[in-house]
Amino acid sequence: MLKAEPLFSVGLRTGAGGGVDLRGVAGCGFCWGCPGRRCGCEGCFAMLSNELIIQIFAAKIHELSGVPTFAARMNFQLLHTDTSTRARAGVLTTDHGPIETPIFMPVGTVGTVKAVHQHELVSDVHAQIILGNTYHLYLRPGLEVMQAAGGLHGFNGWQRPILTDSGGYQVYSLGHRRKIKEEGVTFQSHIDGSRHVFTPENVMDIQRVIGADIIMAFDECTPYPCEYAYAKKSLELTHRWLERCKTRFAETSPLYGHQQTLFPIVQGSTYPDLRKASAEYIANTECIGNAIGGLSVGEPAEDMYAMTALVTDILPVHRPRYLMGVGTPENILECIARGIDMFDCVLPTRNARHGLLYTTQGIVNIRNQKWRSDFSPIDPDCPASTSQTHTRAYLRHLFISNEILGMQLASLQNLAFFLWLVRTARQHILEGSFARWKAEMLPIVSRRL
Repeated sequence: MLKAEPLFSVGLRTGAGGGVDLRGVAGCGFCWGCPGRRCGCEGCFAMLSNELIIQIFAAKIHELSGVPTFAARMNFQLLHTDTSTRARAGVLTTDHGPIETPIFMPVGTVGTVKAVHQHELVSDVHAQIILGNTYHLYLRPGLEVMQAAGGLHGFNGWQRPILTDSGGYQVYSLGHRRKIKEEGVTFQSHIDGSRHVFTPENVMDIQRVIGADIIMAFDECTPYPCEYAYAKKSLELTHRWLERCKTRFAETSPLYGHQQTLFPIVQGSTYPDLRKASAEYIANTECIGNAIGGLSVGEPAEDMYAMTALVTDILPVHRPRYLMGVGTPENILECIARGIDMFDCVLPTRNARHGLLYTTQGIVNIRNQKWRSDFSPIDPDCPASTSQTHTRAYLRHLFISNEILGMQLASLQNLAFFLWLVRTARQHILEGSFARWKAEMLPIVSRRL
């Protein structure tokens, strides 16, 4: 039975404008990204509106009790914008809980973040939202199993927010196995070669069955490089598909009692006029959140930064912005500075499985001989307890011996570091010191030890 005391014995103070001030309230338990779940004393939940505080309380009760208590509508509150950059701190509230932005979202393509348990995502990584993929989950385990389980939340036991990619990027990556037409995409499964069709309509239906809190519009991701004419034609197709996605989304309802929201995707390759046209089109849809796709596909980093800055200058200020598939720690810091709120990438877990670690001191190839007798912690400043308990010498031994635990520990380290990075960035945005901190961090996160 849920005990009310730990939640409601907290003394809440009224802030300016009638909001609730949670700064310095020990044990409030709402700062999910805080190691040890301590208070939001750095202002993470300071001065939120009473309406949003009620939604957060409801989500917290839902997490502790398993009793569905749902907010009326997904809500984004922009708390602070850095005066020296475009960096922002906010809170996106969903029926499965709040998401503090900027945020990094671990990728769980087929319903699992590789090599990491769900409880570790909460206790060590401090993940607030994870990803699933429409293409992969549609093929395996399939929609019948997914619906019988009550959606992805019921299937994998994750009770915090989930975002699903529409599968557009995966279909794009199939190359010769797919054919794009106005109606949709015909493709062959990478598993058994069977033929399937994705349309804007059935992709919305599939994502209703999966049941993620945030679902993505079906789009075409153009390769890099690509001809201007192709990028323009693809962009126009993506916009037409978006209208069909919106219509189908409006015609259908969530299946599991919690609200879902649709994010459209800005495309346009690295052509400024196409990116501008797409961003203006997407901005006019007035969706709750917006995404930027088609970057981090091989273009120079400076082009990615330029396109990101161009688009964020156009997208609505009071809507979260999601940069899809990005990226390295350096990429994330640069794009936070350009006004991005949400990130995802397979990089931390994929590189972890090959022994490449991202740490608070720099990048480590743990297979190198130099770590053979290094008995210092994997990363003494990382929030993951395993990175403070185990040594670099031990982790190297696990990799050299091909022990599975090595990949698990490395994955925990990298994910915990990425979440630490965006959480610390958020703290400095709220404190007004982001630009200085970013300048100090960039050489650290990009250097190889």
